[in-house]
Amino acid sequence: MSRKDAKRPRSEAQPSEGGPPLRFVTGESDEGERLDVALAALAGISRSQARRWIDEGRVRVDGEPGRASQHVALGAVLEAVAPEPAPSPLAPEPIALAILYEDEDLIVIDKPAWLVVHPAPGHPGGTLVNALLHHCGDLSGVGGVLRPGIVHRLDRGTSGVLVAAKHDAVHQSLARQFEEHSVEREYRVLVRGLPASDTGQVDRPLGRHPSDRKRMSVAARGRVREARTAWRVLRRFGASGITLLAVHPETGRTHQIRVHLASAGLPILGDPVYGRAARAPALARPALHAVVLGFTHPRTGVRMRFEAPLPADFAELVGALERREAAG
Repeated sequence: MSRKDAKRPRSEAQPSEGGPPLRFVTGESDEGERLDVALAALAGISRSQARRWIDEGRVRVDGEPGRASQHVALGAVLEAVAPEPAPSPLAPEPIALAILYEDEDLIVIDKPAWLVVHPAPGHPGGTLVNALLHHCGDLSGVGGVLRPGIVHRLDRGTSGVLVAAKHDAVHQSLARQFEEHSVEREYRVLVRGLPASDTGQVDRPLGRHPSDRKRMSVAARGRVREARTAWRVLRRFGASGITLLAVHPETGRTHQIRVHLASAGLPILGDPVYGRAARAPALARPALHAVVLGFTHPRTGVRMRFEAPLPADFAELVGALERREAAG
């Protein structure tokens, strides 16, 4: 805790009854972060939800009541009592799901492009959460009433492997694995440009764009978070000036792959936000597909790995590029 926070009176708020206590130990990526930011990342909840827990006296740091603004040290023990999940206002919807795996703890799906993961302004329904509620019945409450079961997300235009939790303990374990960067993730990406090397890495912090709060940027001012993305060339299409990459994001920041590749001079084909000069008429979305997701099962401890084949629109574009390359 900082000296400034130590001088402030401790919160006397007492938590109302809630779910089972949660316990986290902060790692290197949490060191120096505000408590609400660190708790949100560790518990897999939103920052505003973390702040509510803290304000309600539900969070202790090394045995003492926490404050949202205090900065956490490496190895700090965070204990939280989550409130009982509020009844979900979301309606189950019979939306078809491509299920790769399912058991009593979690479900892994191959998300199609254009399916929004959870309700948000402009998308009150028709989301993956609505589909999961219909398929699974009940879901983890830690993610919040609008994001039950959601541990991570893929952008609306991105397709591929995604895991959701059915229970709070599973949700917390998976969220921690993402925070510790122990989850295996690989994407297939088509970019405009022909890199000279076969491999590369972008290691540049990300934050909100200085003038457009809806975008992320490597030139952000103020609060930024570390971000690293590695890539390797799978195929160069010289006749089209396009390259197929295998991309491995070590961290999981918002729009990370899209921003990092654009900053490296390799904008993603079809990306209307970060690759305006790289639109692809044959693909009405960013050419970004989550092909691999690997993690340790929270209950069994077994390492699991799932793959999602390229969707039809992506595969057709790759085929067209190959034919053009063969034709010279």
